[in-house]
Amino acid sequence: MTTPDPEPRRTPGLEPGGGVAPGETPPAEGSISGISHPEPPELRKGWAAMPLVLIMGVVLLVVIGLIAMVAALIG
Repeated sequence: MTTPDPEPRRTPGLEPGGGVAPGETPPAEGSISGISHPEPPELRKGWAAMPLVLIMGVVLLVVIGLIAMVAALIG
């Protein structure tokens, strides 16, 4: 296990001031095990019935309006 803050004097590849020489890989950083709070429950996938009905209703009204416009232009 690596320490969260490695000792700079003993870390290979670091230049004075903490920089990394070109071509070198920087030292690994510490990690956190686990999370600080429980994850929320997964939301249901897909669409609910009401939004689909509303969208289909709007599409139907637009189609009826377009047919009425075409009928008015022809007639």
